[in-house]
Amino acid sequence: MNLRYRIVNVFAERTLAGNPLCVFEDGDGLDDATMQALALQFNLSETTFLLPSSRADARVRIFTPTFEMPFAGHPTLGSAHVARALGRGGDALTLEMKGGVIPVSASGDRWTLEANAPGWREPSASRGALAAALGLAETDIGERPLWVDTGSDQLIVPLATFDAVRRAAPDAAAMQRDASNGTRAMAYVFAREGDHVLSRFFFPKHGAVIEDPGTGSACANLGGWLVATGAPLPQRLSIDQGEAVGRPCRLGLEVTATRAIRVSGRVVALGGGTLEL
Repeated sequence: MNLRYRIVNVFAERTLAGNPLCVFEDGDGLDDATMQALALQFNLSETTFLLPSSRADARVRIFTPTFEMPFAGHPTLGSAHVARALGRGGDALTLEMKGGVIPVSASGDRWTLEANAPGWREPSASRGALAAALGLAETDIGERPLWVDTGSDQLIVPLATFDAVRRAAPDAAAMQRDASNGTRAMAYVFAREGDHVLSRFFFPKHGAVIEDPGTGSACANLGGWLVATGAPLPQRLSIDQGEAVGRPCRLGLEVTATRAIRVSGRVVALGGGTLEL
C-alpha cells in the first residue's frame, strides 16, 4: 500500500515556523490502529487523514501520537489547505469531524475556521491549586479560570501578565490532579495587553509536561472564555504562541457581536512524499 502525505506548517509567519502537521491525502481503507500507528510514526502534535464525506467536502480524522481527537484547530486549517490543493473544495469548504462539521474559508494561504458554540463550567480545583500546578503564585492567576469546550474540552487560565505566562512551569503530577477533565489533563494560559495575547498550552505525557507550539482549539476556547465571562463584543485579538519552544505561531481570533468564534492563521506547504506499508 502506497500512501501519499503532505507536511504543512500552520500558524506560520515564515516557512520554518508554526505548528507542523502531516496530512494523509487518502485515508480510505485504513483502520483505526493503522492511523494511530502512523501518527506515532510521524510523532507530530497531530496527523490527519482525509476521507470521503456525505455531509461535507471531506471528512477528517485527527490523531495525536497516542489518541484520536474530535476537533483541533491547526489540523483543521492544515487539512483544509491540502483538501483545496487536491481539488476537494475551493476557498470555502466544510470539513466533517467527530466534533461536528466545521466551515473553513481562505484568503490565499491564510485560513479561517468557525468553531462550535461554546460550553463552559467552573474548575473544581482552587485558584491556589491551579497556580501551584502551573508553578506560579496565586497572584499570577487572573480573572475566572474556566473549562471551555468549542469542540475540545480544555482548561483556560487567564494570567495577570506576560511575565507570568513566560514563568509558567507546570508539574505533571499536579496537572493530572488539578487540571484534568477525567480523561485528559491540559492547561492553556494566556495574558493580554490590549488586543495582543501571549499564550502557552501544556499537557502531561509519559510523566513529563509537553508544550504545544500553536493550539487552534484552545484559541477557539479563548473565544468561548470571552463569551462566558461577558466580555464586550465584537473583539479581534492577535495571539502569539510557541515562543518558549522555538516554533513561533501567530493566531488570529475574532468573536463577533453575534458570538461567532473564528480562528485564523497562515498555512505553509513544506513538502510531502509516499509511505509504503
